[in-house]
Amino acid sequence: MRCPFCGHDDTQVKDSRPTEDNATIRRRRYCPECGSRFTTFERVQLRELSVIKGNGDKVPFDREKLMRSLGIALRKRPVEEDRIERIVNGIQRRMETLGESDIPTKIIGEMVMESLADLDSVAYVRFASVYKDFHEAKDFSKFVGRLGDKIE
Repeated sequence: MRCPFCGHDDTQVKDSRPTEDNATIRRRRYCPECGSRFTTFERVQLRELSVIKGNGDKVPFDREKLMRSLGIALRKRPVEEDRIERIVNGIQRRMETLGESDIPTKIIGEMVMESLADLDSVAYVRFASVYKDFHEAKDFSKFVGRLGDKIE
């Protein structure tokens, strides 16, 4: 593993342990060249995933983009970072088991919506406002009204 600080090619693993959901191995690494320490994560990848955008463009799946999107929806909400990591792991596993390498954004968006609906209603509405392209306050009102019907 290359050192992200100095670029040295030979770093050493000092500690390895599974994450809480046992889907990832967390490794603490040390660079003998510059003395820096850093963390890497290793996870199983069943297949290369691509995302089919709404305009038909095909781009590689970006796990970090999914993490950022969930992070924005969950900003200042009482949800731990490791919970977000577990949600992303679950969505990625579901995508890998669909049997297709090319996944439309609509399917990914629905998976995120399902996860957020179960986790935090405020984050769910925040994500929906972007995903469903709300333009006016009445769009929020309609959506929250339907959400209220489901809660009661």
